[in-house]
Parts: sequence; C-alpha cells; structure tokens
Amino acid sequence: MKYKYSALNARNQKKEGAIEAETKNQAISILRDKGLIVQDIKEAAGSDEPTSIWQMEVGGDIHTKKIKKKRLMQLMNQLAMMMKAGINLSMSMQIMIDSEKDASLKKILKEINEGLYNGLTLSQAMGNFAAFPRIYLNIIQAGEANGRLDSAFEQCALICKKDLALSGKIKSAMMYPVFLIVLVIALIIVLTVFVLPTFKGVYDSFDGELPGLTQALMAFSDFLIAYWWLVCIIVGGIAVAFYMLKKNSAEFQMFLARVALKVPLLGPIMRQNSLARFCRLMSTLTDAGIPIHKAMALARDAVPNKFVQTQIQAVINDVQIGITIHEAMAKHPVFDPILVSMIQVGEESGMLGDSLVKMAEMFEAQTDESTERLTESMTPIMTVVIGLVVGVVVVGMIQPMFGMYGLIGNSGSSTTPTA
Repeated sequence: MKYKYSALNARNQKKEGAIEAETKNQAISILRDKGLIVQDIKEAAGSDEPTSIWQMEVGGDIHTKKIKKKRLMQLMNQLAMMMKAGINLSMSMQIMIDSEKDASLKKILKEINEGLYNGLTLSQAMGNFAAFPRIYLNIIQAGEANGRLDSAFEQCALICKKDLALSGKIKSAMMYPVFLIVLVIALIIVLTVFVLPTFKGVYDSFDGELPGLTQALMAFSDFLIAYWWLVCIIVGGIAVAFYMLKKNSAEFQMFLARVALKVPLLGPIMRQNSLARFCRLMSTLTDAGIPIHKAMALARDAVPNKFVQTQIQAVINDVQIGITIHEAMAKHPVFDPILVSMIQVGEESGMLGDSLVKMAEMFEAQTDESTERLTESMTPIMTVVIGLVVGVVVVGMIQPMFGMYGLIGNSGSSTTPTA
C-alpha cells in the first residue's frame, strides 16, 4: 500500500513524499524512524485497497472528523483521572475504547492506541486526527517531556471548559436580541401582508385622496404580496454572497473583524472575549513549559477575532527581535493598559503565568457584565422599535378613517333642507 505524507524534519522543515507500507500506522512508524514528525498521511490516489466498511459506516474519513467540545473535555478529564489514579496510558486508552459508545470516536481511539503500540508518542498519534486541536497536542507533548501527562490532560480539559463557558455566554447573550429582531421582522410581515390588505376595500371606497403614510404602507404591502419571491431571492443572494466572502476573502474577514469591535455594546464583548481567551491559553501554555513565542502563536490562532489576531502577531514579531511583551503590546490600543501593566509585572517578577491568569479572570468577568448589559439594554430598545412599527401601521390605518368621517359630515351638511 502506498501512502502520501507531509512531515517535519529535525530542522522543522516540511517534507512531502510517498511511502510503501502495509498499514498507515506502519508507515507512520517508518517515517518516525527516519526522524520525521508526520503532520498528514493518507492513501495515495489509485491505491488498490478499497475504502474500509468502518469508514463507510461512520460517514467518511475519521482523520478529518471533529469531536464536540463537550465530549473532548470529558475525554481529557477521564484520561487525567485515570493517569492520576496510577493507571498507565495503554490501559487508560483501552478502558476508554471499551467504554466509548460513539463509533467514530471509538475508531479514533483504537487507531491512537495502535500507534502507541507501534512506537509513536501520544501527541504524534493524536496528531493524525483533526479532532484534536494543535494547542492540545503541544500541551500533551510538553506533558510527555516532563512526565506529567495527567497535568497536561487537566490543562486541556480546563481550556475546553473555559472555552465552552465563554462561547455559551456569548451565544446566550445574542439569542435574545436575535429573537427580538426576528419578532420585529415577523410583525412587519404580518401587518403589511395580512392586516393592511383587509382595509384596502374600505380605502378604495373613499372619494378623497389617501394620506401619504397610508399610500406608502399600502404600496409596501402590495409590493410584498406581489413580489415576495423577489424579496426572498435578494435576501438569499445577499446571505450567500456574505457567506462566500466571509469564507474566502481575507480582506472581508478583516473588515468584519474591525467593524465587530466598533459595534456599540457588542464590540466590547468581542474584544474582552478575545483577550480573555488569549490570556487563559497563554497562562496554560507557559505553565506547561512551552516557549513563550510558540505559546503566543498557539494562543493567537485560538482567538476568534481576526483583527485581534493580527495585533497579537505584531507583538510576536516584536518579541522575536528582543522586545519585551508589555512593550510590544503597548503599541496597540486593542490591549488594555491594565493588561500591559500586569504583563510587565509578570515579566519582571518571573510570574507571568500568574499575571495572565488574573487578567483572564478579569476579562471573563467583564465579558459576563457586558453580556448582561447587552441583554438588559436590548429589551427597552426593541420595545421602542416594536412600538414604533405598530404605531406607524396603526396611524396609517386610522388616519384615512378620520378623513372618511369628515367626508360623511360634509355630505350630511350639504343635504340638510333649508327653512
């Protein structure tokens, strides 16, 4: 069987090629013996071996599958507990395999265990699967080097836990405003498509000219009823164009990242969330013994906002030429002065990890407060918006009726007999 691979050599240079082996794990073992760290390996095109029945059952190549963050956190916690209990890695992996119910994850664990038997380290075996983020692999690799795999698993679980907590708070904060916006749109559609047309016959019987507001509402109603399909096409086209630009255009991604940080109420949440995640990951990585520039690069990649990522990269570039972290951060307004000061204290005292933990906790607390303010402020704002929408429609419907009463009054006066 022929396999194509990409790997890193001892000088951290990327190497690509093909190798003959009976199984994928054997191919990885051969490459490892040559001093290469495998990053990606797959069957060469035209290979005689058919796709495995297992892969067909689980719906594709397990090497590209993702694991839900909650399950990944549970996996790391379980491994940490077993390692702390004195169970060796091989036995821990076998216990995990025997107890796992998810078919895809079970297959992943089996292949990792096979890799361990073939001489791979755990980080190398896990590195063949997209299910495990690169930051986890580096922490586990550091744990292998210092003999503290249990601590490495705990750190990975903590990262996952904090990430889930932050993401959950952001999603919870956004659900209510989104619900209110959808409610307003639905209200506009119901009023213009179903309510206004019922008054059309009444308005048509008026001899006088309808008020401008009523004419505008009726025109909008007629347009939605007649061209709803066109509205759907336009909205769908905008959504698809937005998705494609966001996915494929780095410039558009950067534009959105900049705009997101400037949006009232939402911008502070995005910035605090990014800085909280950066500080939390940096503290975990430095405590794991990962070099500072590598830790910053890994933490940078986990930050959700692209603009903040570019600012962190600029800091990394300065640090690599000998500038201290706090001096490099001071050049960029996205980093709070208090963060710069705390990192300076940490650098000068040799307790950078502790300073980063404190800042992570502070930014996480600020994120909580900002999300609560967003939720609280959206209620009166959207209430006013809903009131304005309903008020405009109601006024537009009632205004012609006063005109009708005026016409009836004038008609009655003109037909009154004279004495």
